[in-house]
Amino acid sequence: MKKLNRSLILFLLLLLVLSLILLYAEAEVITLTPETFSDKVKEKDTAWFVKFCVPWCKHCKNLGSLWEDLGKAMEGEDEIEIGEVDCSASKPLCTKVDIHSYPTFKLFYDGEEVAKYQGARNVESLKSFVLEESEKAAAKAQLDSDQDL
Repeated sequence: MKKLNRSLILFLLLLLVLSLILLYAEAEVITLTPETFSDKVKEKDTAWFVKFCVPWCKHCKNLGSLWEDLGKAMEGEDEIEIGEVDCSASKPLCTKVDIHSYPTFKLFYDGEEVAKYQGARNVESLKSFVLEESEKAAAKAQLDSDQDL
């Protein structure tokens, strides 16, 4: 009986550890603050797709887990990051990047805003947008870099 209990306990511990690993292995949505925003979106050759929201906005609440689901769907995409900014805690930042309504979705590349998303609010549409616009921004940055030589 003791051997069965010990085996059960070990199995449950293993299950717990595996669950925690899976939880933390998922692509995360990175919370950006006034202190981190500029440095992050200026990362060389990296696109940042950022959601700007406030906690009291019903449209933001209606997104549910959409942004987290997008983060998971984008897992494995090199040089594309998914971020979010709470404009109630980061008003000067949101003013600086011209946020007037919620939610607002903007794509940044090498520190510059390159596109604002205004399409359907589903993972497939968001993913298609960020992949397409990131590719365009990367190509333009490469072209600009080549012209500087």
